[in-house]
Amino acid sequence: MALATVAVAMLAQDPVITFDKTTHDFGKINEADGRVTTVFTFTNQGMSPLVLSNVRASCGCTTPKWPHNPIEPGQTGEITVTYNPNGRPGKFQKTITVTSNATEQTMRIFIKGEVIPRSAQPVNRYAVTFGELSLKADKIAFGTVNKGETAQKSIEYANQTKENVTVETQDAAYAYAQATLNPIEPGKSGQLMVQFDANACPMYGPVQQTVLLRVNGKADSAYAINVTADVREDFSKLTEDQLMQAPIAEIETEMQMGILAHGKKAKAALRIVNAGSTPLAIRRIIDADNIRFQAVKAPIKAGKKDIKFEVMTQGLEPGDYERQITIITNDPKNPIRTINIHWTIQ
Repeated sequence: MALATVAVAMLAQDPVITFDKTTHDFGKINEADGRVTTVFTFTNQGMSPLVLSNVRASCGCTTPKWPHNPIEPGQTGEITVTYNPNGRPGKFQKTITVTSNATEQTMRIFIKGEVIPRSAQPVNRYAVTFGELSLKADKIAFGTVNKGETAQKSIEYANQTKENVTVETQDAAYAYAQATLNPIEPGKSGQLMVQFDANACPMYGPVQQTVLLRVNGKADSAYAINVTADVREDFSKLTEDQLMQAPIAEIETEMQMGILAHGKKAKAALRIVNAGSTPLAIRRIIDADNIRFQAVKAPIKAGKKDIKFEVMTQGLEPGDYERQITIITNDPKNPIRTINIHWTIQ
């Protein structure tokens, strides 16, 4: 009896994983529309941290993404699952196997649906519907936009109803991506103008933001225009003398961390040398999974500086690992650098 009591007590200390759903039905999806995505939310209802060691799909057409950091007791996490219907007409059901340190170490979640082949799909000029508003697309890619510039692009829209449709933008957390639209009469079409202000954007490099619309007074998180841009520094106006005095970033592009302890954090530093005459500004460091860099607020004067970072190995299985980080600076000759960081877990 004493042994049984101890076993029950130990079991209660283990992490326990529960999902908000174990199956997602996409219903009928069009092959021509491309990939579809859903999110499975899970909760650690146990008494110790939950670590997902692997999430594996039964088919290469299905791609899962999952958190690699421990999920503390009572906290939630998300597994994002994307299905590619290209070349796969008909009904489908796919299995995603979740392996963790929970009491039930292996669990399975499922996606299913039916892919309508291209040949069977009617031509639809307006593929996106936001309530009574029809749009040709819900995505705009601005490409490269220099700091100080404002770019504009448009999406064709239509009112295919018999009533007037009013459209406004919801209050946005970021003011650098905005849309304008006038009331639309029945049967009318036009252009929804989206503006991206790179000068107001606080980041350099890849940026993704959403513009939320309010259609006929209704605010819905699904009424979102996805905006992407690559914000760059404009060095084209620098004089020859300014280029001669400009900062020069010398950064090692390969780092070998060696053998790291499983489940531990490893601290290291990346050396950056400013071989130029004027201060070198670190505009942005784009981290990768399992790697976190400290913020660099002050410019680097002529000389060297070590930027500290951590490699977090929680949830990683034994093996060799490589991650890429991107550093954006004000070095006009080489503003964007990619650094490969390697390590091994035994």
